[in-house]
Amino acid sequence: MTLPSQAAIVVIGGGIIGCSTAYHLARDHKADVILLEQGKLTSGSTWHAAGLVGQLRSSASITRVLKYSVDLYKGLEAETGLATGWKMTGCLRLATNTDRWTEFRRLATTARSFGMDMHLVSPEEVKRMWPLMDVSDLVGASWLPTDGQASPSDITQSLAKGARMHGAKLFEGVRVTGFEMKDGRIVKVKTSAGDVACDKVVNCAGQWARQVGAMAGITVPLQPVKHQYIITEKLEGLAAAAPTIRDPDRRTYFKEEVGGLVMGGYEPNPQAWETGLAGGDVPDDWEFRLFDDDFDHFEQHMEQAIARVPALETAGVKQMINGPESFTPDGNFILGSAPECTNMFVGAGFNAFGIASGGGAGWVLAQWVVDGEAPLDLWVVDIRRFSGLHRDRRWVADRTLEAYGKHYTVGFPHEEYESGRPRIVSPLYERLKAHRAVFGSKLGWERPNWFAPEGVEARDVYSMGRQNWFAAVGEEHRHVREKVGIFDQSSFAKYELSGKQAQQALDWICANDVSRPPGRLTYTQLLNTRGGIEADLTVARLADDRFYIVTGTGFRTHDFGWIEDHLPDGLDAKLVDVTEQFGTLSLMGPRARDVLSAATDSDVSDAGFPFGHVREIVIAGHAVRALRITYVGELGWELHVPLAATGDVFDTLMKAGAKHDIRPIGYRALEALRLEKGYRAWGSDITPNDTPQEAGLGWAVKLRKNTDFLGRRALEKASGEPLKKRFAGFTVDAPDVVLLGRETILRNGEPVGYLTSGGYGYTIGKNIGYGYVRNADGVSDEFLASGNYELVVAMDRTPTRIWLEPMYDAKAERVKA
Repeated sequence: MTLPSQAAIVVIGGGIIGCSTAYHLARDHKADVILLEQGKLTSGSTWHAAGLVGQLRSSASITRVLKYSVDLYKGLEAETGLATGWKMTGCLRLATNTDRWTEFRRLATTARSFGMDMHLVSPEEVKRMWPLMDVSDLVGASWLPTDGQASPSDITQSLAKGARMHGAKLFEGVRVTGFEMKDGRIVKVKTSAGDVACDKVVNCAGQWARQVGAMAGITVPLQPVKHQYIITEKLEGLAAAAPTIRDPDRRTYFKEEVGGLVMGGYEPNPQAWETGLAGGDVPDDWEFRLFDDDFDHFEQHMEQAIARVPALETAGVKQMINGPESFTPDGNFILGSAPECTNMFVGAGFNAFGIASGGGAGWVLAQWVVDGEAPLDLWVVDIRRFSGLHRDRRWVADRTLEAYGKHYTVGFPHEEYESGRPRIVSPLYERLKAHRAVFGSKLGWERPNWFAPEGVEARDVYSMGRQNWFAAVGEEHRHVREKVGIFDQSSFAKYELSGKQAQQALDWICANDVSRPPGRLTYTQLLNTRGGIEADLTVARLADDRFYIVTGTGFRTHDFGWIEDHLPDGLDAKLVDVTEQFGTLSLMGPRARDVLSAATDSDVSDAGFPFGHVREIVIAGHAVRALRITYVGELGWELHVPLAATGDVFDTLMKAGAKHDIRPIGYRALEALRLEKGYRAWGSDITPNDTPQEAGLGWAVKLRKNTDFLGRRALEKASGEPLKKRFAGFTVDAPDVVLLGRETILRNGEPVGYLTSGGYGYTIGKNIGYGYVRNADGVSDEFLASGNYELVVAMDRTPTRIWLEPMYDAKAERVKA
């Protein structure tokens, strides 16, 4: 075997993800691609995967990725001549309690929002479809007829053959041993068969992906977990076309295989695979190996499975499979360009969904590799959702095991992870605890979600309806509207861009005009080449050659990477992350100026400190960067304080605000406040799939200025054409309705979109949702205004009113709703 000395793209790993990526690179992009597999194709996790193929996820883009997998598997055999074992059996998900049934009703609504036909069926219908099942404890089930099952090894071999047919070269028995780096990029892949010079590398090494990434200084936060299932002898009366079964309340799944059943589950006490090797590495020779059978650990699944399918009690077990699967700290897989090395892309950590995701993941990853940007809104799986925190192997393992244990639990709204906390705290943590804060966690930071009044237990009690914090958050919300509140937002990601050509760099990266004089703020989006919104942030100009950039906590790695990746070559402009240098206190409410003026000698009058400006002021003897801006629709400032001084400044503001009844406020009230004002949230309301014009943010784009910027060409190309979707708000009067997002929008009885976010507006006293109204022939003002609207919430239709302007206006001191 002679390995080529160079290739444009090297794919590492011959499992389903690597073969799919190579196939799509070769088929769709005619790329010069080679694939390296250390053992044989399908080795690792692919060969022992159970092979269930589901499609529905909470993200429209990820659902589209999984739907693509199904479409690909249907036709792959005709292209390659190799069978995939694909069977569209449909999938039944069983519900045994009202919370689960509510979850399924919401899922069925989400499915229809995403163009899928999920049905809710009775226990009697389940029994008819699956006669061997005991349905006595069922409330009902969801039925998605287009789900199915496949043979993981067969699909992978078919994809591999397809890749070769389109020109890709696949090599088995070649182990990657390292990389030659230059200026932070990979220039050669070192292997057991020689070196390969390349332009780009795609790390699809499965359970070895962490180790492969580490060779290039890249963090791939995944943890192999032992996952068991059994294959039974034939069961009398089991149809070959029996639907796959997911029984989450019993934590088990089933699929038919050669007349018997494959049965496995997700236990609440999972077992990580933590090897005795240095660094906990997966052995190189663990290609087609399994762990010893662990009947003691698996017994919990057997008991639940026999209760559901009594025939299992006397069925023979042909084989038990106990193999490692790669899981991640949030249960979502990992795709995209690694922040530490921009020419290594990653496709790994599929949380036992690799077969369902394989076709679509390879499709979008190949496009990502070729274009340098994601073709869809793939934020929930983007490797840049992680941070330096995820270099901690112990933390990753603990959080991953918690995520695994939640695999089949009821997905309550607003549920928080508990492991590895507290990890990162602001200097106010103990002070806020004394105010009875109930904390949530974002990218490792502890943040106050709400404050429990005396007599109310200071913890979240999850439910499918109004949760225990609803009234308390309403009081916080009213306090900000009527008086003044202080928010600890120290977890905000913060960067500084400096250099003689810093403005020139931002002129290219930012959609809005940042060429304002020092002392001014600019709210702006960062766009991709399609005109979609890649980031949504604030730029404060501190000096001619120095800018301060503030963005959301969870977007720290992503936004920093996007800016750094798109700094034009050769410019004098340097980006530095200063997140830990500053605490952030947001002082908001009609009494904010009274409090601030009592805490500083600086002029904070409207004339002396107008909206959209940044000033350095002194509070408690500390220099503070004060940004006059608001995300709640009231008078307010963000105060960026040297981190060690955060406590001093907080105490001074609390003392100065005592006579104005100042109090700390949490993030859940912040969310309700921003909903009333119509402020968009990146990742839900605005995404890489949405342009500023579609999102109602065209006013923040400098198209009238003769300055080129990233995304301008796409926006200009679309200008003059009618918008096919437009962002709008919706209110629902019914008090028992709970809006969460992904509820279907009906116009004159026909679906025209779905909500991207939802919540409750305490000032207007109504449920609030936002989403895009779609129409292939264009969405004009007349189209929006002339329709009769309803929302489908958990499969029930409810009347709604559409809004094209904010529902609350602080200046007018009136509620428009």
